[in-house]
Amino acid sequence: MTATVVESVTTPIPTPKVVPPLGPVPKVKQPTAAERVLPSGLRVVAVRRPGVPLVEMRLRIPFGGTATGHPARSTLLSNTMLAGTAERDQVELASALQALGSDLTVSSDSDRLVVSGAVLRTGLTDLLRIVAEVVGAAAYPSREVAGERDRLVERLEMARSQPSVLVGEALNQRMYGNHPYARELPTVDTVRAVTAAQLRKLHADRVRPDGAVLVLVGDLQPGRVLDTVEGALGEWTGAGTAKPLPPVPPVPDLPTLLVDRPGSVQASIRLGGPAVRREAPDYPALQLANLAYGGYFSSRLVENIREDKGYTYGPHSRVSHSAAGSRLVIDADVATEVTAPALLEILYELGRMATLPITPEELENVRQYAVGSLAMSLATQAGLASTLSALIGVGLDLEWLREHPRRLAAVTLEETFAAAQAYLAPSRLLTVVLGEASAITLDAFGPVELA
Repeated sequence: MTATVVESVTTPIPTPKVVPPLGPVPKVKQPTAAERVLPSGLRVVAVRRPGVPLVEMRLRIPFGGTATGHPARSTLLSNTMLAGTAERDQVELASALQALGSDLTVSSDSDRLVVSGAVLRTGLTDLLRIVAEVVGAAAYPSREVAGERDRLVERLEMARSQPSVLVGEALNQRMYGNHPYARELPTVDTVRAVTAAQLRKLHADRVRPDGAVLVLVGDLQPGRVLDTVEGALGEWTGAGTAKPLPPVPPVPDLPTLLVDRPGSVQASIRLGGPAVRREAPDYPALQLANLAYGGYFSSRLVENIREDKGYTYGPHSRVSHSAAGSRLVIDADVATEVTAPALLEILYELGRMATLPITPEELENVRQYAVGSLAMSLATQAGLASTLSALIGVGLDLEWLREHPRRLAAVTLEETFAAAQAYLAPSRLLTVVLGEASAITLDAFGPVELA
């Protein structure tokens, strides 16, 4: 028998890669801009962003309402605003936009109505004239309104079969009570009750230039384009009055809410609490503390319940801003059997944030992420237009964009820790869990209310 000789092979151990240190916080390039308030009250902000011969347009109109049926009417109004005007029907309007190589979209939420569009620089005057026609004389034909009403009912019925929608509505109602923010989506019954005449009246009352903001970003001369806007939209008027939303109420002290969804194989966990507006002195520190907790992929929450324990694919924490107030929301969708362990870890990481400062390395990582994300959001014409429109809608402007990176760069560990103690403490947050109630036990977290 012949012996087989096996030679040993030595695999070299790779040299660990050294991650380079973070560099200085990048500067956000500031654009050239011009601004004017027209006699009608319309505020126009034009920003030069050359590169491609396009102009992005965002017309933001305050549109919040306190009436029970307002979400239904505002949603249908935005969905049918381009269904024709006093001068042209829907097909003629679409053909005019197509001839410009442009498009218009209309959207609404609890705060505002936004008309968005983009066009080649040479077609801007014509696009603005079409916008003036739409905001001044939208027709809301009864047939188109009826068709869209039926489609919206179908979409709402589908949406409310989704656990993310149901748990979001439950959290909103828990946080906001009777405030309009508690009902972001309309109900089917209120949608079915809307008529074309109601939409025409709502348009006449609320689609008005006083308090509205038009943002233009692109390859333009800011000073000159203000005259172009005034020529196209100067005749737009409105007889209604603005109806600002009331401030959001304080978050009540309520027990954990368990919303029963029979047959569900997952549980949707949401926590919500108050936050501060972007202009608040401690907002930059809160932004960084939230990022370290759960606001990006390298956060503590992701490391714990995704990477380490595998409870969920994408836990997340975010600070969102509305005209009447800001809030912090944490979300995670987990298998039913790990609902309690996942919630325990979510609260554990919140407690750790509120009792121990983050590390200097964590602070620098989230600082770079925050500044870099802001720069990326402003890198395109569309991104800058949308960001600036949102800021102006809540009382901020280009100056905030100039100053915020500097404020982020100046945040200290002590300030981040103070913000975490003030806004990330578990006792400041409401908890809502949606799932198969008979398979979920939350007694370890104190009193539980079943819905």
